Amino acid sequence: MLNFPFYIARRYFVSKKSHNIINIISGISVVGVAIGTMALIIVLSVFNGFEKVVVSLFSSFNPDIAVTATHGKTFDIRDIHADRLRRIPGVRYLTEVIEENALMKYKEKTYIVTIKGVSEDFVHTSRVDTMMEEGKFLLQDGAQNFCVLGYGVAYYLGANLSDYVHPVEVYVPRRDASFTGGFENAFNSQVIFPSGYFSIQQDYDVKYAILPLRFVQQLLDYTNERTGAEIGLDKTANLPAIQKAISASLGQGFIVRNRFQQQEILYKIMKSERWAIFLILSFILLIASFNVIGSLSMLILDKKKDIAVLNSLGASQQTIQRIFMMEGLLISLIGAIAGLLLGALVCWLQMHFGLVKLGNAGSTFVVDSYPVQMKILDFAGVFATVLAIGLVAAWYPVHNIRKIRSRQARPE
Repeated sequence: MLNFPFYIARRYFVSKKSHNIINIISGISVVGVAIGTMALIIVLSVFNGFEKVVVSLFSSFNPDIAVTATHGKTFDIRDIHADRLRRIPGVRYLTEVIEENALMKYKEKTYIVTIKGVSEDFVHTSRVDTMMEEGKFLLQDGAQNFCVLGYGVAYYLGANLSDYVHPVEVYVPRRDASFTGGFENAFNSQVIFPSGYFSIQQDYDVKYAILPLRFVQQLLDYTNERTGAEIGLDKTANLPAIQKAISASLGQGFIVRNRFQQQEILYKIMKSERWAIFLILSFILLIASFNVIGSLSMLILDKKKDIAVLNSLGASQQTIQRIFMMEGLLISLIGAIAGLLLGALVCWLQMHFGLVKLGNAGSTFVVDSYPVQMKILDFAGVFATVLAIGLVAAWYPVHNIRKIRSRQARPE
């Protein structure tokens, strides 16, 4: 008896109706649901692709875990007990960091940058060395110091890697700065040659210059002061557990943030945009499902004689409602499956052939075509959403089946 409503609904779906318009509207309903489902899958997969690209870009510069002081700009490196942190299972590298704003000068051009002094482990806690645009990632060669400039910084300075005569001059205010004695008494300065330019993302490219920790330490007259520590983990490490262990080891005087928390606002914006697009497309899909309401209403009118026969044979009102509810769900189910398959096909083609480009040839985008990443949870969520919308759309005409029948039964 449980299969009876489905059997009748399936027959109604595939059989030719007495009014051809019902077949047309049913077909339009399936197509509308399929297109809406396909659009949802494609848009969500593109958002996944962009998120993956953004995470990849920021992970080239941001460490797995960053440690900063809760109060003040600097902390004593001895307070974090680096050797104890390195013994935490999963912790592999620890980079000491000093960040400060500075004025860089090359020949006659000047530019304000954020200099980032890093210890030798930096090449392991970041992937800046894989994002070099020109030159190579080299900070120290024996006693000689070098800097790696962001590509935007190099552009504004007009720096030249082949110029071995004119170094880059770096100026920072002295702690006991006094302008009464002239410019030389107000600033500490040193010179350094660039070894290469990195290009990650514009916000970094126009802001940062990476230098050896010893160079920045001497420039700022620091001894044990650091502005941060960057921790690199094993690939198989349990990030939440290690972050919790580091926080417990350091105490309340330090802020311990993972890679997502370091760019928390950006990731929240991306998630909000994703949900906003999902809701907008779901609303459009809901509007497209109005065809299901029209299709079922006309089918109920077309099959009023069948309903009377089923009543005579003992079918209850609930059974008849279940038949037409199944009919509406069949429309949504077939449309959803077709849309998921078409969406997966389009995403697969984009992933392998890059059909839709981001810009013209020679553009400076990080990727040439729209990035796509399909996730099984998106398919499951979209499928559930489409079925829920289809259930709501089918409920209205089925719920009013008695009114429709009684209205048709009235004598003119």
